[in-house]
Amino acid sequence: MSKLNSFTGHAALSVCHMAGMIDLAALPLWIGTLMKFYGLGAPQAGLTVTAFLAAAVASSSVFAPMFTRLPHRLFAAGGFALATVAFFVASRLPASADSFSFLLILHAVAGMGAGGALSVTHGSIGRTSNPHRLFGIVNVAMGLLAIVMFAVLPGAVAAAGGSVLFLAFALTMGFAALVSLLFFPSVEKSAAGDASHAPRALSAEPLSGIAWLIIGAIVCLALAQATVFSFVERIGDARGFSGDTVQFVLVVMGFINLIPGALAALLQKRLPPLGVGLAGPVLQTVLAMCITHATVFPVYAAPAMAYVSVVIFTHTFLFGFLSKVDRTGRAVAATPAMMMSGSAIGPALGGVIVANVGYGGLGWAVFAIATLAVTFLAIARRKLARDALRPVLATA
Repeated sequence: MSKLNSFTGHAALSVCHMAGMIDLAALPLWIGTLMKFYGLGAPQAGLTVTAFLAAAVASSSVFAPMFTRLPHRLFAAGGFALATVAFFVASRLPASADSFSFLLILHAVAGMGAGGALSVTHGSIGRTSNPHRLFGIVNVAMGLLAIVMFAVLPGAVAAAGGSVLFLAFALTMGFAALVSLLFFPSVEKSAAGDASHAPRALSAEPLSGIAWLIIGAIVCLALAQATVFSFVERIGDARGFSGDTVQFVLVVMGFINLIPGALAALLQKRLPPLGVGLAGPVLQTVLAMCITHATVFPVYAAPAMAYVSVVIFTHTFLFGFLSKVDRTGRAVAATPAMMMSGSAIGPALGGVIVANVGYGGLGWAVFAIATLAVTFLAIARRKLARDALRPVLATA
């Protein structure tokens, strides 16, 4: 166990975030492998990934309110260990559509473990001296994972079969379990749960109306991201782009994803969090429309490379803002529930849209979701203008 505000503690939290949010790094490979190597249709593939994400949401929803009472180190290690076992068993299943029901169950088990572990990870990040900056840094780790996966896994899966993907997931989760057991930082009880350290306006209610609006916007961001990102690889294939060029897009995307977390940390004091939040869904819609309606490679490739970065950058500002709304860490401990509730619906929703409307329908779905996110954030900004929290959150 290490100290919360130490290099070792921050490194351990980065590894845990990287493993727990593996869907952000591997979603198109995940969906593509299930469709191509396991013979699942788009709705079935989306539902399988949704099983992992929905279970993570349920786990986070249950355990996030208990953040101040949980044994963080053992809870994180145990959760990632459970996910390790589930993905390893999945890697031993036959690569055929007959494995569908077993894959659903194992994905749900893995999600329960990862969601609980990720809740204590994000709750701990929220209790550090600068949650915004650290959340930006841990997203750099996510970018590194994406680079490795997009550079190595497509070739390995093509050569050895779809089981390689789940074996890679098991190794990632196993590494996070070991790091958690050895180095997960301790959170002082007074820092985690003593509301007396927070201003009265922050501690009067468990969550303010502004916090719920921010949570709703984060869910929308995640939903819009997953709805399109799940099918980026399949869209490229449907448009006739070669597998090598699509893989190139995914690899470059991984490198680009190193930038937004670090950039958000650097711009923490220069940009208003709600302003960034309002701009994010708008840009997300523009990129989604380009990806889903492109007929030439550059129009598809450039937006696809930047698509995840928009969510990372925007969410970093909203995470830092939310950590000031609720000083106990319980709100940000529910980050997996916020992100993965959107991500859980996205693959299944996208699969249904693709099966019934086509890939172009995904862009219009993002437009509707982004409109809802902008509405939530506009209301939050209006409430902030007259809320007692305004002086406290001005530098969020």
